[in-house]
Amino acid sequence: MAKIARFDISGSERYGVVEENTIRQIDGSIFGNYRLTETVYPLDKVKLLAPCIPPKILAVGLNYRSHLGNRPAPESPIFFLKAVTALTGPGHPVVIPKGVSHVDAEGELVIVIKQKTKGVSEADALRCVLGYTCGNDVSAREFQRGDGQWMRAKSIDTFSPLGPWIVDELNPADIELETRINGQVVQHSNTSDLIFNVPFLISYISQYITLYPGDVIYTGTPGTTGTLKDGDKIEITLGGIGTLTNPVKEG
Repeated sequence: MAKIARFDISGSERYGVVEENTIRQIDGSIFGNYRLTETVYPLDKVKLLAPCIPPKILAVGLNYRSHLGNRPAPESPIFFLKAVTALTGPGHPVVIPKGVSHVDAEGELVIVIKQKTKGVSEADALRCVLGYTCGNDVSAREFQRGDGQWMRAKSIDTFSPLGPWIVDELNPADIELETRINGQVVQHSNTSDLIFNVPFLISYISQYITLYPGDVIYTGTPGTTGTLKDGDKIEITLGGIGTLTNPVKEG
């Protein structure tokens, strides 16, 4: 099992593999062949970035029964695009624009695609996965309800936190998920409760949209989400991966 991270050291962006309290720089592509180098940095001396730069950010809505409320379960996945400019990394602030009054955090398991994927079967879908990471599908509820679609609500700059790293060789069907705001648990669930599981989502989406290396898929959020305000701290923990932490501030 590898933890693949993207990081900044002295103004230079690099990729590495996390080894306990250090990060070992790699040469090559994380989506192809790479080798470990002898260059090692203390983890607390680097700045972690979003673990990849996705060509596309896709997300799935209403994918946990606990998040449906009084709404019926969808018959097929409801997926949408988030702007790549919404991407931000661990430790970076989620910035709420002035005048936006209701913003929620949504903790999610995120799939990172490894290779070009088109029309893949469910049986073969996991072969197209590089690994998994933590995500936060931050949502401005007044826009989500008022616009008639979700693009603006979920694509505001910094509204797609991702990280802290990508972990391979996980079973996506059994991962504990917990979201905390200022230390208080607001979401707790397991990916076994997904309505549409990871292989199905990859297969379904790839029938219509070609996936490319680095594309990410936010798989949905459980339960009741937590509302954010200036000064809050969000922590999203997924079993086997780690914790994505972001402060919140008003723009």
